[in-house]
This record gives sequence, C-alpha cells and structure tokens, in this order.
Amino acid sequence: MSETELSVICKNCGSEVSPYVTECPYCGARLRKRAPKLERRGDGLEAQQPRRRRRRVPRPGRPGLAVSGDRPYATIAVILASAILLLIQKATGYWLDSFGGILVPLQEEWWRYFTAPFAYVDVGFLFVVGIGLAIFSTGVERRLGTIPTLVLLLACGSLGALAATAAASDNSFTFIAGGNGMALGALTAWFVLRRHEAKGAISEEYDLIGVAVAAATLLALPLFAPTADFLAGLVGGAVGALAGLAATAFRRAD
Repeated sequence: MSETELSVICKNCGSEVSPYVTECPYCGARLRKRAPKLERRGDGLEAQQPRRRRRRVPRPGRPGLAVSGDRPYATIAVILASAILLLIQKATGYWLDSFGGILVPLQEEWWRYFTAPFAYVDVGFLFVVGIGLAIFSTGVERRLGTIPTLVLLLACGSLGALAATAAASDNSFTFIAGGNGMALGALTAWFVLRRHEAKGAISEEYDLIGVAVAAATLLALPLFAPTADFLAGLVGGAVGALAGLAATAFRRAD
C-alpha cells in the first residue's frame, strides 16, 4: 500500500490509519459515517470520487388547471355562511324568506337569487350539499383558484334559482332555497376538468361510480327537501359543466 494512501490521522489518538476504514483500529474512534467506494487504478485501490449530480431545471409551469396546494377558502366560506344562516334562523324562529329564501311570486327583490342558495330549512339538506361541495368544489378550487371557484358557485346557485323561479307558477306559493345547484355545478365542473386531465377517459373505475352516486343523490334532493328545486339543480349542473369546458378550452389555447 503506497505512502499516500495512509493519510488519515485519527483526531482522538493521533495515529495514522487507512482512509478506507470507518473506525480507528487503535482507539475505536469513529472517523467517518461510511467507508468510501473503492475503484482500481493501476495496481492499487483508490477511493471513488463522488459524481456530481446534474441539477434538474424545472420546466416553467402553465397556469390554469395546475393543481395547487392552497386551502379551499371559497368552499369553506360557502359552507360556513350557509351554516351560520341556518343556526340564526333556527335560533330566532323567523321564516325562511327573512334569511334570503325565495317565495314565489317574487316581488322585485333580485338579490334573493344570490342569497337563496345559502338558505336552508333543515340540517340534513345542508349536510348533503356540504358533503358534495367538500368533495368536488375543493377539487375545482385547487385547479382554478379561489376567486374563479367562488364566482362559479355563485353563478351555479343564482342561475339555478332564477330558472326555478321563472318556471314556478305565480298562482301558487313556492319556497325555493338551498345550494343543490351549487353542489351539482361543482360536481360537473370537477368532472369536466378531471376528464380533460385524463385525456378524455378516467382510468379509475371508482371515479365514475362515485360521481354517478353523488350526482344521483344531489338530483334526488327535491324528493326529501321541500325547498330544493329539481330545475335549479339541473341548471346549476349545466352552468358548472359549461364553466369546466371553458376552463379546459382556455387551457388548450395557452
């Protein structure tokens, strides 16, 4: 073994030891965490020089449908606002129209189209809608962002309430309230975005089954909640699907 190979000095006892050991054979002090890899050079063995890893330069991302790690503030705000209104309504005992619900025939109070999706008569209705929003609206918000998702939910809910009010008969008193249109809009928007990401086909079978079950549950809400309107849900779902298609088209244009 050559003179240059015995060049490691133990800091504990001062002995000259081989550079290929991890502990000093004289005092047992630890010299390094792991022994170096050896390679043959000529007639002797030398420590293999570590290779420099090439730093991978990240490709610039494209905005639009990229999944972000931001919290779903829009989804939380919609669910929380509805829950607070329901608690106040139950505590005060006032009628639903005092908390933004629509009573047909509607007197020139256009703002109720925006407040009706946040008004509920029972916890069960809010619970089902809240679960739907928590599942699908959060996925939409991670892809589109907070402000676009909030605008999307408001559009689905208000346009659904507008369609339901227009279709209701003025001769009968009808209450329209609840966010089934928002939940169905979030579902269809998520589905369109997810299909685009999967290049036109969802590979996981549970995706299709889960979406179908959730859609059927939300569509069936008018059978159990008296203020949930079937047409409001359909229109909200259609608005969500169109918004998802517009987002994917904008993504392709970029």
